[in-house]
Amino acid sequence: MYLKINLRRLGPLHTLLDVGRMRALLRRSEMGMVIAGGIVGITSGLAVTGMSLISREMHSMIFGISDVDRLSSSQIDNKLLLLGAPICGGILLGLLLFILAKTRKKPMVDPIEANALHGGRLSLTDSIVVAVQNLISNGFGASVGLEAGYTQLASGIASKLGLKLQLRRSDLRVLVGCGAAGAIAAAFNAPLTGAFYAFELIIGTYTIVSLTPVVVSALVSTLVARLLAGSDFVIDVGEFGAVMPADYVPALLLGACCAGVGILIMQGVASIEELARRSSIAMPFRPALGGIIVGLLALITPQVLSAGHGALHLNLGRDVAIPMLIGLFLLKSLASAISIGSGFRGGLFFASLFMGALLGKLFAYSAPYFAHATLTPIIYAVVGMSSLAVAVIGGPLTMTFLALEITGDFPITALVLAAVITSSLVVRSTFGYSFATWRFHLRGESIRSAHDVGWIRNLTVDKLMRADVKTANAGLTIGEFRERFPIGSAQRVVLVDDNGKYGGLVLVPEIYANLTDTDDPSRDLSEFTRYKNDFLQPQMNAKQAAAIFDKTESEALAVVNNLIERKVVGQLSEAHTLRRYSEELDRRRREISGEI
Repeated sequence: MYLKINLRRLGPLHTLLDVGRMRALLRRSEMGMVIAGGIVGITSGLAVTGMSLISREMHSMIFGISDVDRLSSSQIDNKLLLLGAPICGGILLGLLLFILAKTRKKPMVDPIEANALHGGRLSLTDSIVVAVQNLISNGFGASVGLEAGYTQLASGIASKLGLKLQLRRSDLRVLVGCGAAGAIAAAFNAPLTGAFYAFELIIGTYTIVSLTPVVVSALVSTLVARLLAGSDFVIDVGEFGAVMPADYVPALLLGACCAGVGILIMQGVASIEELARRSSIAMPFRPALGGIIVGLLALITPQVLSAGHGALHLNLGRDVAIPMLIGLFLLKSLASAISIGSGFRGGLFFASLFMGALLGKLFAYSAPYFAHATLTPIIYAVVGMSSLAVAVIGGPLTMTFLALEITGDFPITALVLAAVITSSLVVRSTFGYSFATWRFHLRGESIRSAHDVGWIRNLTVDKLMRADVKTANAGLTIGEFRERFPIGSAQRVVLVDDNGKYGGLVLVPEIYANLTDTDDPSRDLSEFTRYKNDFLQPQMNAKQAAAIFDKTESEALAVVNNLIERKVVGQLSEAHTLRRYSEELDRRRREISGEI
């Protein structure tokens, strides 16, 4: 006997379980995307909670601390353990990298790149691999946070769901944003922070259509994480006087200082990565070498280990001498740069928060006094924390809402907003990249945000051209050419040599317009041949093709297979290129505005 389930008897659940109906609902109404956002929020909350619990259990088992303690704030007397754990993690990660190098050839794509270039397509298998690498790195004490793994796994699940439901490109990008929003919201118990992280860093824009599903995902994910694990990322700023106009002056200065420090940190990480690439050390051995350095730094203070949650609260809640603040900041920044540069998987999200808090307190202790200013060191720490995170990660509103949600104080949030805008402005004016987009730049990518530019790359000459092109041998005489191509038979003819190599274009009306019956028909076509060295290639996108049309002042060009063989494979006109380009631009505009 077997049990047969009639889905129609399940009532409203029937629509959720029927893929076809769910797909139709998603395409037909905004409510479908809201439901999908809620589902992604549940999976994101579960993914973040699961990774967080695994990380804490690894810290407990490897370093011998209790389940409730944070690694970076624990007192660990076993020096051999402090030195050996990051090395063992590096060896294990190196072994995994060696296996991946043998089995996977394509580079892994993160949510920002997926939404910018691939229309939200993200491999779930790759996302799981990244999450495992992040857990190994963080669990063995490397100075990286779990936020990269959180967003990667949650966004990968969201993308998989969207692909199963065959969502449109724009809807799939929003769903990936829902995954990232849920991940950050659950990690910090901050739904507004998660939502604006998605808008500013993953989707690249804010629209009315994307607002509801993203916010629903962030709220649901936060509720799931609270229900399963609770949250302890709250900062008590204590009692202080009213925020005065004079308080904005040091806040703005601190924001500018954090911008400069953030640029130095990003360049430092890039320099270490470049040094590792140029060295003779094979990729699988680099994490172990990085683990040695991180272990040596941990012998000085365990506060450099892992993301730094415990160390952040430890240093916020007590007075710390200036030399100790400087030393801890330098050690943490070096440990983070070494960890990421040597191949440990993770990000600088929480590390930038921790280092920013240290900079804020250092600024409070050493900055010049401003008359009537009332800020306390812990408020400077919150301002510095948000400002450095904006400099490194980006997202001014994201970090402003994070300050609001972890302090619950609106006047402080206004100070933070002024500081993060200053930090963001300085970084964009002088450097131009966040940490993620800077690494894309080093790889040769031109993207500066998650704004969708992938459709331009997909709109290639190969997809736009006509393959039924008329060709003729370049050695034909004018008489032979006129016999083969009577007036009106073609507008243009592509000339090729005896080997089929491109030789130029001939305009048929031009030959008939400039020759009479008394002219010598045995003359060659050289005087009528145009664009001998101007042509298109199939892999060019529409924007590149339009630039070549503008440069050559031609109405149409031949398409050749490559620069070596130059075999003619088609022809493309400027009018068709610009029309299709304009249609796609209008479509993207309508998607952003919510018209489609």
